[in-house]
Amino acid sequence: MAIDPRALWNFNEPAQSEQRFRSALSGASAEDQFILHTQIARTYGLRKEFTRSQEILRELESTLANASVEAQAWYWLELGRSLSSGTHSSESQTADTKARARQAYEHALAAARSGGFDGLAIDALHMLAFVDTAPADQLKWGEEALSVALASSQPAAVAWRASLRNNIGYALHQLGRFEEALAQFQEALALREQKSDIQATRIARWMVAWTLRAMERTDEALAIQLRLEAERAAAGTPSSYVFGELELLYLARGDEARAAHYAGLKMATSQ
Repeated sequence: MAIDPRALWNFNEPAQSEQRFRSALSGASAEDQFILHTQIARTYGLRKEFTRSQEILRELESTLANASVEAQAWYWLELGRSLSSGTHSSESQTADTKARARQAYEHALAAARSGGFDGLAIDALHMLAFVDTAPADQLKWGEEALSVALASSQPAAVAWRASLRNNIGYALHQLGRFEEALAQFQEALALREQKSDIQATRIARWMVAWTLRAMERTDEALAIQLRLEAERAAAGTPSSYVFGELELLYLARGDEARAAHYAGLKMATSQ
C-alpha cells in the first residue's frame, strides 16, 4: 500500500509539512517517494509559490505513466491545485488556466475512481468547485462529493462529510435557500461535535447562527454568537467574524449602542 500523506500534514504550517515529507523520503519506496513529492509541491502552493509547485510536479512527469492509479490521482490533484484553488487570486483565473485545472481534476477523479480511492475522488470533486465558482455549480459538485462520502466506509472518505455539508450549506445560502442551508449546517455541526477539533466546531456553530440571522431568527442567532464570543474570550482568541455578526444582530434589534460597541471590536480585531 502506498503511503498516506494525510497523517504528515499540518495545513497551518506548510513549511513544517514540507520538512516532514522530505524526512519521510528516506527509505521510502519509489511509489511513496512519488506521492511525497506531490505533497511537497502542494506545500509550495499553500505558500503561493505556484511556479515552484509546478516545477516539482514536472520532475515527476517522466515516471507518471508507470505510477499506480493512486499516485496518479495525487499527481493530478496537485497539478490542478497549482492552477486553481482557494489560494489563487481571482486575477490569475483565466479561462485557459481554469480549463487546464479542470482537465487535471478530471484526470484525478478518473484515476481515483478506477482504483476505488473514495477520499481522493471526493477531493477531486470538491476541487472542481474552485473551477466552477457559481453557487449552483458549487452545489452540484458538493452534492456529488457528498454522495460518494455517504456511500463509502473508507475513513478518508467519511472524514469529508462535515466539510462537504458545510460547502453545500454555503452554496445554498448563496442561492438564498436558507432553510436547506440551515439543515446542512446543523448536520455539519453535529458531525463536528463528535470530534475534538474545537476550532472547526466553533466555525460550524457560527455558520448555523449566520444562517439564522439571514432567516431573521435574530434571538436564536444572537444566543449562539454570544456563546461564541464568551468561548473565544476565555480561550484568548477573539474573532472579528463573531463581532461582525453581533454588530448586525444588534442593529437588527435596534440597539445602535451595542452595535457600535461590536463594530469597534471588529475593527480592532481585524487590524
